[in-house]
Amino acid sequence: MDITIIILYVVLIGGMIYFMSIRPQKKQQKKMEELLSSLELGDSILTTSGFYGVVIDIADEVVVVEFGNNKNCRIPMQKSAIVQVEKAGSVE
Repeated sequence: MDITIIILYVVLIGGMIYFMSIRPQKKQQKKMEELLSSLELGDSILTTSGFYGVVIDIADEVVVVEFGNNKNCRIPMQKSAIVQVEKAGSVE
């Protein structure tokens, strides 16, 4: 009798941990993957370091981003450094 209660508590606590921490993290990761896969030329982005830029070239894991009004400031960066994407034709 005592061992079944202990096993029940372990299963219950394991389920709580899954639904409170692991599942939301996987949903967030899937949302981020969808965001990066929908990345297109001309999209405005926000990087993890807080810089805003415009995508001018896309490779497998690298994007070239143009920062500011200076057309010579083009920096290649990893897709994983992108936090937010605003589509080129969208208006807020």
